[in-house]
Amino acid sequence: MPLPGRFLSSMMARIEGSMVLFDCGEGTQVSLRSLGWGFKNIDIICLTHFHGDHVSGLPGLFLTMAHSERKEPVKLFGPTGLTKIVKSLCVIAHDLPFELEFHEIDKTGGLVYKQDMLQISTIPLAHRAPCVAYSLELLRRGKFDPQRAKALNLPIRFWGLLQKQIKETFVYNEKTYTSDMVLGPQRQGLKIVFCTDTRPVPGLADFARGADLFICEGMYGDDNKQDKAIAYKHMTFSEAATIAQEAKVKEMWLTHFSPSMPDPKSYIENATKIFSNTKTGKDRMNTTLKFIE
Repeated sequence: MPLPGRFLSSMMARIEGSMVLFDCGEGTQVSLRSLGWGFKNIDIICLTHFHGDHVSGLPGLFLTMAHSERKEPVKLFGPTGLTKIVKSLCVIAHDLPFELEFHEIDKTGGLVYKQDMLQISTIPLAHRAPCVAYSLELLRRGKFDPQRAKALNLPIRFWGLLQKQIKETFVYNEKTYTSDMVLGPQRQGLKIVFCTDTRPVPGLADFARGADLFICEGMYGDDNKQDKAIAYKHMTFSEAATIAQEAKVKEMWLTHFSPSMPDPKSYIENATKIFSNTKTGKDRMNTTLKFIE
């Protein structure tokens, strides 16, 4: 539940002018306004599950997006039941000037969205309602090699088509050319994993493998609350840290704290003794991730 200075679950990723929102709990709009990020460019909304603390902000957000003159369709992803739940919430946010595109995720998970170099994948979790974790990856093309392009005797006017992969293949003088002929190996991209409301599940560490940022629930900081974590299907700080350590992520932010834990930082050592680069999340916490040159 919300507390003074602590709103409900949401995470925003901004990528080259486009915005991807993960969950939309109460207070999401307030944080977005505080950051000055705007609303019009939210192109994708990914919902982990349909408990109120993760979706109750949607109707108001849609209305604000409408007032921001959003016209383009918005893609929504979530477990089975997504369409029914969101349409029910939209009873108080009707006549929107943009279309909602629903993409329901089955129990197997996997790749659910790919556009150019951006891709989103899911894995099923173990909560009291159908729930998924999300991986957002920004892939990176190989470096353009002008020497290889010259060796092809291909006119310079065609180089950009292959370099930017505007065309995967094209034919010139009866010969077929492909992007891999002028690009080096794919370079390291960026990866964020958003995981909340779950017990540890098999495969989660592999799913988060190598993430630049792993945002994970830590409902209980005290290891003595293990029984509660099991009963309510949540995680302790130490359980989240164990996953981060196994996955070899670069950094972990803990989130989704119990309202009975007003000062999560007082338990941070239960995580850092297992995975040192752990931070306790707070409202409007943000970072900029950049490609490694």
